[in-house]
Parts: sequence; structure tokens; C-alpha cells
Amino acid sequence: MTTAKNGLSAKTLQRTLGTSYRTAWKMLHKYRIAMVRSEREQLSGTVEIDETLIGGIEHSGKRGRGADKAVVVIAVETKEPKGFGRVRMRHIPDASGDALIAFICDTVKPGSDVQTDGWSGYNQLQPQGYLHQQVILSAQSDPAHVSMPGVHRVASLLKRWILGTHQGSVSAGHLQSYLEEFTFPWIREFMSAHSASS
Repeated sequence: MTTAKNGLSAKTLQRTLGTSYRTAWKMLHKYRIAMVRSEREQLSGTVEIDETLIGGIEHSGKRGRGADKAVVVIAVETKEPKGFGRVRMRHIPDASGDALIAFICDTVKPGSDVQTDGWSGYNQLQPQGYLHQQVILSAQSDPAHVSMPGVHRVASLLKRWILGTHQGSVSAGHLQSYLEEFTFPWIREFMSAHSASS
């Protein structure tokens, strides 16, 4: 589960172990919970943050932050001259300032350089002790994936992983556990590199 490039579905574990689907699903769910280190350090340095929408069905032509989908906020450390560091993700009830700022305060160290789009939900970052850089996409000649490549790459990989490994069917009630499973390889890779350099 921790080394498979495309993750591990309950169906695959069911076939591998010869158990029932329900047993395989419960085992995977317990493993996902165990992947979270309660003492893990906050992200720092330069951190890109944005939200993405997972699953659900759009109603009445709604798109973007107003669509009837699960909202996931993503934070990615960016490295100079290139590359990405650790990743954090959280399923939040909506893209309001309260939900976004709470996530950032929990996961990003104060004093960090936080890069976001122009969404008003991020307006209270500076009073919380962060350096805030807004990337107003409509004013940029570069597309979003160029202006903030980290979060858009992670969001794209997440959606592809959910579609490929879990056939796109991830319930909102258990979405956070799937997010922890998805981010685990990034955390493990960062810890390995950190240990090797120290």
C-alpha cells in the first residue's frame, strides 16, 4: 500500500488476501489512519495553496467554488531553483476564509511565504503572521498550472489517482483518509531525503 505507485484499492486487497470486500476495506481504512503522524512538522519556506473540487455532480450549471463537490485545500512546499517538498491536504466544508485560514494555521509555519490566487478567503493571512503573495490569474499571461505549478500538479495527480485506483468513487465522509494515503509517499520521500542529508 505504501510503495505501490498507483495505490491499493480494497478490491485489489480482497483478491490478494482472499478476504471479503468489507474486511479489505476496513483494513485499508485503518492503515490510512495510521499513516498520519500527529507530531509532523508544519510546512515552511515558500508554500503554494489552492483548492480543488473532488467528485460530486454540478447542478444548474454551477462551476468552480460554488459547485456541489467536495472541497479539498492543498498546500505544497516549493523548492529553489526547482522542485517540490512536503504536501498537506484537507477536506474542508467550503472555501470560506474561516476554513482556509484554519487549515493554513494548522499546517504552515508563521512567517512562511504563502502564495495563493486572488480568492478573498485568503485575505486574512497577513494578520496571522504570514507573508502573502497573491497570484491574480486573470492578470497573468501564464495559465494557472504555470503560475502555481505545485498545487495544480498535485491536484491533477490526486484526481487521476482517485479515478484510476478507486474508480472515482470516494465518499466525502472518508475522503480525508484517502488524502492521507495519497500524500504519504511525499512525506516518506521527504523524511528519507532529510535523514540522508543530516
